[in-house]
Amino acid sequence: MGSTGTRFDPVTEHERTRAALRAVVPRLVRLLREAPDLEAPSGVPDWTVGDTAAHLAAVHFAYSTGFIEESMDWDGVLPSGEGPFAARIAAMNARSVSLFGDGERARPGTFLAERSEEFLRATEGLAPETPVDAPWFGTEATLTLAAATGLILSETLVHGLDIARGARRPWRIAPDEASLVLGQSMPTMMPPALDAEEARGVSLALDLVVKGGPRLAVVVDEGALTVTRDAPPRAYDCRLTVAPVAFLLVSFGRIPVWKAVARGQMRAGGRKPWLAARLSRLVANP
Repeated sequence: MGSTGTRFDPVTEHERTRAALRAVVPRLVRLLREAPDLEAPSGVPDWTVGDTAAHLAAVHFAYSTGFIEESMDWDGVLPSGEGPFAARIAAMNARSVSLFGDGERARPGTFLAERSEEFLRATEGLAPETPVDAPWFGTEATLTLAAATGLILSETLVHGLDIARGARRPWRIAPDEASLVLGQSMPTMMPPALDAEEARGVSLALDLVVKGGPRLAVVVDEGALTVTRDAPPRAYDCRLTVAPVAFLLVSFGRIPVWKAVARGQMRAGGRKPWLAARLSRLVANP
């Protein structure tokens, strides 16, 4: 069966994503102010709580640079050449924690809030399809503003959890927040993250159903991956029904697949349900 339900309104959903981002940053600022030790290990291997906050500030700043006067010499920051997508992102992540000086790192919450507000203010009123330069994904890479906003929200939510784990504080990701991330960013980010070697010879059509959220057709064929929202009816090999928060955390490697399955948060069905397990191996997680 194909996608069912009401088709989403891109403008409304983009505004909801912006509102979610505006709401989550103050929570993160409070969390950073309450953190007893910025040098404590975070939920990201090799990164401290302060490192994770610096990375997040870099994410907000990077997506703002196309809309503000402040310039950025990307040639001195970006990995040289193209290279595999996952390796390029991993290298950029490693460099992001050192983009700012000690003054900014000494007040991570305030600095992050300033960068986030800068992005939201600079992009206020722009259409969801407005192009955003993203050279860290590739030399000529661009995203839509909707996808970029969804990605910033995903980074803020997930790294908020990483910071909370290091600070030993609670952190909640709401299902509506996770659904916005999955609907706004996954169709853009999954295709370039395809592991070409793993995808060799694979033909797979998966109906990805997010409970209370978007429905996505994930198709791997001839070494390429496409993700289509509200796809027309077609035959699928399998269906994967997921709880939005669990799937977001599995996608970012924060919880293992088996745990989400054991909790009933991911369930495979359809003609060939065993093929759903291939998704995590096909899409790289930098």
